[in-house]
Amino acid sequence: MKLIFSVAFFCLLAFVVNAESVVDLTDDDFDAKLGTYETALVMFYAPWCGHCKRLKPEFEKAASTLKSNDPPITLAKVDCTEGGKDTCNKFSVQGYPTLKIFKNGEVSAEYNGPREASGISKYMRAQVGPSAKDLLNVKAVEDFLAKDEVGVVGFFSDESSDLKDALVKLADKLRESVRFGITTKKEALDKYGYTDKIVLFRPKHLHNKFEPNFVVYDGSATKEALNTWVEKNFHGLVGHRSVDNAAQFKQPSVVAYYGVDYVKNTKGTNYWRNRILKVAQSFKDDFNFAISNKDDFQQELNEYGLEYISDDKPRVAARDAKGTKFVMKEAFSVEAFEKFLNDVKDGKAETYLKSEPVPENNTPLKTAVAKNFDEVVTNNGKDTLIEFYAPWCGHCKKLGPVFEEVASVLKDEDVAIVKMDATANDVPSGFEVRGFPTMFWLPKDSKDKPVRYDGGREKDDFVKYIAKHATKELKGWDRSGEPKDLKEL
Repeated sequence: MKLIFSVAFFCLLAFVVNAESVVDLTDDDFDAKLGTYETALVMFYAPWCGHCKRLKPEFEKAASTLKSNDPPITLAKVDCTEGGKDTCNKFSVQGYPTLKIFKNGEVSAEYNGPREASGISKYMRAQVGPSAKDLLNVKAVEDFLAKDEVGVVGFFSDESSDLKDALVKLADKLRESVRFGITTKKEALDKYGYTDKIVLFRPKHLHNKFEPNFVVYDGSATKEALNTWVEKNFHGLVGHRSVDNAAQFKQPSVVAYYGVDYVKNTKGTNYWRNRILKVAQSFKDDFNFAISNKDDFQQELNEYGLEYISDDKPRVAARDAKGTKFVMKEAFSVEAFEKFLNDVKDGKAETYLKSEPVPENNTPLKTAVAKNFDEVVTNNGKDTLIEFYAPWCGHCKKLGPVFEEVASVLKDEDVAIVKMDATANDVPSGFEVRGFPTMFWLPKDSKDKPVRYDGGREKDDFVKYIAKHATKELKGWDRSGEPKDLKEL
C-alpha cells in the first residue's frame, strides 16, 4: 500500500508541477504579465472544448521543459469564456484552441506547429535566438553534435561569404525543423578538417554501416540548392518517422512499423532498422524509407487493415507516387522485404483498398464503398451529388433523412444521390475530405473535376442547386428549381 501511495503521490506531484508551469492570464493582467516575457506561447481556450482538453496535458509538459530553456520560453493560457473574454476578442479568437507566439508582449506569429509536448518544445526552441547557432569553440561544436538530432554545421574561414549567407537564409526558413550551427574558429576548422564547407551530421543513434554518418555539401552557394540538399539527406536512407515529422516523408514511401524506441531500446530498434537498411540501399532511388513506432501510428496502421501488433516483427506498408496502398503480407524477413519492394516497383503487388462490402443498392439513395466507387459514382453516366460522412457525426445524422428525401424525389431524374462512409472506406484521390459531412457535385461529363457543395442542407436547397447545375434540365424542375407543371410534360 505504501508503494502504491508513493507512486500515486509522485504522479500527482508531477501533474501539479507541470500545471503550475503554465501561466494563467486574464483581462486584468494579460498585457502587464505578457510584456515581461521575451518569448511566450499563449493558448486561447474554452474549458468545454474537446481539442483543448487533449492539448492541455501536452501543453503543460512542454511548459515545464521550456521554462528552463536558455533563454526561457513561457507558456500561458487564457480562458475565453471567463476572465479572458475581452482579450480573446482583442486577438480575434474565433476557434478553440487558438495558439499565438508573442515576443515582448506583441504578437509575433500564429503557432502552426505540432500539438504534442516534444513537438511543441522543439518548435518553440527554434523561435528564440539566432536561426543558426554561433559555435564559439571546439567544445561548442562537440556539444552541438552530441544532441540526438541531425545538425547542419557551416565551417567558414571568413565572417562573410556567399555560402555562409545562403546557410543563414536557409536557417531562417527551416529553423522550426532543422538545427543549424556556424563556426569560424580556426581550432574547430582544424579539428574537423573543413574550411568553407557545410556538413550535415547524423546523430549517433542513427549511425550505420550502409551510409556515411555525415554528408558534405558540394553544390552552388544558393539557398535553393542548399535547401534541396538538406531535404534529400536529412532523414538518411531510412529515417525515424514520428508524429512530429511524418509530413516530411513524401511518396512513394515505405514504412516499417514496430516497437521503435530510441529512449529505452536503441539496440532493439536498430536491430530491425539495420535489416531494413540492408534492403533499402538497393531501392533508394525508388522509395523514401522510414521506421515508425507502431503504437504512435495505430490509426494509420488501421488504414492498411493492420490491427494491434503484439509481436516484435515489423509490419511493412507502402504507397506509390499516386498514393495507392500496398501491404506486405508475409512475416518480415530480409528476403520477403526485398521481394515485396520488387513487386511494388514492378507493378505486381496487390493493392490494398479499405472497403466495406459492396451493398445491393436497391433504394434511391445509393451507397458507395471503395470497391464499387467507380461503378456507383465515376462511371454511372449521371450527374452525381455525393456525401462523405462519419457514422458518429451529429451533423451527418441530421442530414441523413434529408439526403434520402432528395434521392427519393429525384429518383426518375438523370441524377445520382450517393453517400459514403469515409471512415470505413478509402476516399479516392481528388476528394479532399477534412470534416464531416463533406459533399461534392460531379457533372457527368467532368467527373475528374468535383465541385465542393457548400449550399444549404434542406431538401429544397439541394433540389434548387441540382436543377441549376444539372447537365441536362431536369424533367420535374426548371433551372430556377421551381416545379414544372406536370400536365404539360
